[in-house]
Amino acid sequence: MTLPARLRRLTGRRHPRPAPTGDASARTPVVSPVRRGRARRTWSAAGGVLAVLLVYAVLVGPDRLGELTPGAFLRIPLEGLLVAALLLALPPGPRRVVVAVAGPLLGLLAIVKLADLGFRTALDRPFDLVLDWLLLDDAYGFVRDSAGRAGAVGAVVGVVLLVGVLLLVVTMALRRLASLLVGHERVATRTVAALTLAWVVCAVVGVRIVPGVPVADAGTTALVGAHAEQVDARLRDRGRFTAQIDADPFQDVPGDQLLTGLRGKDVVLAFVESYGRDAVEDPELAPQVNAVLDTGTERLRAAGYGARSGFLTSPTFGGGSWLAHDTLLSGLWTDNEQRHRSLLASDRLTLNGAFRRAGWQTVGVLPAATQPWPEQGFFSYDRYYDAAALGYRGPKFSYAPMPDQYTLSFFQRRVRAGADRPIMAEIPLISSHSPWTAVPRMIGWDEVDDGSVYHRDAAGKDSGDEDDRDTGRVRAGYRQAIAYSLQALISYVQTYGDDDLVLVFLGDHQPAPVVTGEGASRDVPITIVARDPTVLNRVAGWGWQDGLRPGPQAPVWPMDTFRDRFLTTFGPSTPPIAAPR
Repeated sequence: MTLPARLRRLTGRRHPRPAPTGDASARTPVVSPVRRGRARRTWSAAGGVLAVLLVYAVLVGPDRLGELTPGAFLRIPLEGLLVAALLLALPPGPRRVVVAVAGPLLGLLAIVKLADLGFRTALDRPFDLVLDWLLLDDAYGFVRDSAGRAGAVGAVVGVVLLVGVLLLVVTMALRRLASLLVGHERVATRTVAALTLAWVVCAVVGVRIVPGVPVADAGTTALVGAHAEQVDARLRDRGRFTAQIDADPFQDVPGDQLLTGLRGKDVVLAFVESYGRDAVEDPELAPQVNAVLDTGTERLRAAGYGARSGFLTSPTFGGGSWLAHDTLLSGLWTDNEQRHRSLLASDRLTLNGAFRRAGWQTVGVLPAATQPWPEQGFFSYDRYYDAAALGYRGPKFSYAPMPDQYTLSFFQRRVRAGADRPIMAEIPLISSHSPWTAVPRMIGWDEVDDGSVYHRDAAGKDSGDEDDRDTGRVRAGYRQAIAYSLQALISYVQTYGDDDLVLVFLGDHQPAPVVTGEGASRDVPITIVARDPTVLNRVAGWGWQDGLRPGPQAPVWPMDTFRDRFLTTFGPSTPPIAAPR
């Protein structure tokens, strides 16, 4: 070792570094160790706070959009206290196992809460852990039809990324929280003990800082319990529903005894998408819709038609139209995908099948069927027209591939006119399908042709007046769309109706809660229209009200009772047998 080096070791001195040369502005800034340590501590503290807030938000966050307020977070989650106590009590090895298991479970809880939030917003019900995975394909199709294939693919990618990020971030947050608890064990233990005592006191006293929001919260336990019961109920329901399918009082009734009161009539069963009770009773929606119904009642009455109206309670809300179709046509309460698939696999006699057995030519006109639809066989159609077969050459209107007036025009020109025997047609009308951003206008029936005319002057992109574009655009679009669909039906009867036409039209379900608000009823209007008085005389015992609009006191039936009542009223005297739900 050289002498200078030995001297440096003995004295601790070092040669001064040579002064830097060159432009001072090009020098690399030197951050002192003190500043670096302070920055690390700041970032560490911020990360810890964020971890605590994220775990807390997952535990106490509501699963209803209406409850998503600051007051909803003024709670002490029991589950959080239990996890914190467990992490403090365990040694390092088991603690890591708990974090590795609880982290992903907490992430799954966040995903379920978001799914519940979305389903309650759209369908006013929680996410079904057993059955709703089957709806993913339908959700993709809805986005594709409304926003295009690129938008649908983007939505799928976004959902997958969101799920992955939530699982990762929540797990990392719980790991960070565990480190904080262990790193500040004495303070953490005292804090958890104090919060536990506060939770017990608040639970006993019933403390609520915000009305309806208890400070002592056990919502996560209740949520998990509710979904566990839901899973158990779904697993048990299959056998019960199979027994209900087999209990059919009309299954073996001969065709010559069915529907004798409608012999020679063309019967049209039209579902009006999202036509719910709020459309005729909500103070903001009803004036426009009721004006169409009341004016239509007078016009049809002047033309010799009568009408009777009531309400049915739908098995679905905000969507799932096929469940309402199943329920009405089969006479079975079909409120989920498992029941839907069990029904399609059976030989249950549908209302369409009863007409077919009795000698009618049964027709399905389904403008929203843009993909292959194997279910057509179950519903007993002699002829079936999907969107492609309808031959429409005009533009789409948001979700709807074609306007309702075009659908009815096609049915008249290509199906009903010149038919060699009575027609029974099922026609779902879809111009009133969400998102209600583009509503057609009525035109002359002689102008409709192949729909090309809609390129020129029938596409209405505005769903309301100037004020509606600023506030309540969705509700304005909804009421205008319902009014259009009803106008199309009324005008069809005025233009093409005769003594042999019987029209039954109804809603499939209420619109989404964004229109109705949370907690709305499941009721939908239903109306029967006929010129032959003997038809309406037969339904006099139903107690339905006169006209196209049911009033607040109109009878309300469960939708699954309609098939048996209808077949009994217009056919044999066999009393309807209500299968238990």
